[in-house]
Amino acid sequence: MRLTVAVIAGALAISLFPTAARAQETVSIGGVSAVLLTPKDTPVGSLILLAGGDGHLGIGAGGAITQLRGNQLVRTRGDYVARGFAVLVPEAAIDLAAAVKYMAAIKRPVTVVGTSRGTQRAAEGLAQGARPDALVLTAGFLSPQSGQGVHRSVIVLAGSPARLPRTLVIHHRQDGCRFTLPSGVEPFLKWSGGRAEVVWLDGGSSTGDPCEARAYHGFNGLDAQVVAAASAFARR
Repeated sequence: MRLTVAVIAGALAISLFPTAARAQETVSIGGVSAVLLTPKDTPVGSLILLAGGDGHLGIGAGGAITQLRGNQLVRTRGDYVARGFAVLVPEAAIDLAAAVKYMAAIKRPVTVVGTSRGTQRAAEGLAQGARPDALVLTAGFLSPQSGQGVHRSVIVLAGSPARLPRTLVIHHRQDGCRFTLPSGVEPFLKWSGGRAEVVWLDGGSSTGDPCEARAYHGFNGLDAQVVAAASAFARR
């Protein structure tokens, strides 16, 4: 299933939400640090945000994040809280199944959102038994066709489409990263057997390394559209 969306309404609406969270704290799940943010009111659901890169956030006391602060999911974590979600931003070593269980105790549905190399960690978590209610993959290592030498794709790491919950792919049509080319999306959708759909985004700007956060790969200039699409899918 394909969806081409401008998400203009969501982009405008994002500024209408207050950004203050009721609480931001550092928690430990199985000995691995994570930042937990909760909204002022009862959450509408829970999100687990898996950053790209090496996934090491340098989490300190009081929910402080000292590394990868420019990562697309890290820099927009407060926008998801403003939309009513409880949000967990964990270090790379998190046991995803344990994280899902932790967030389910706060509020279901639990949606895992991974970007770039975070999509690989999401797939590994599914293969190891994590069972979120939904999955969002942005700028993902989706299939062997995502780029030359992409051997650790979501297809390979997850192992079977039966492990996918309902899944949304968010991808930039001009993503120039050699590991997450747009050509990898269609093979993934076919492999999913109808479990996945796609939102294509255009525009924004691209500077520097095409695989970094300020390129099309990191949805530079399109944060509001990404947050709107992922939030709408998580609330279904």
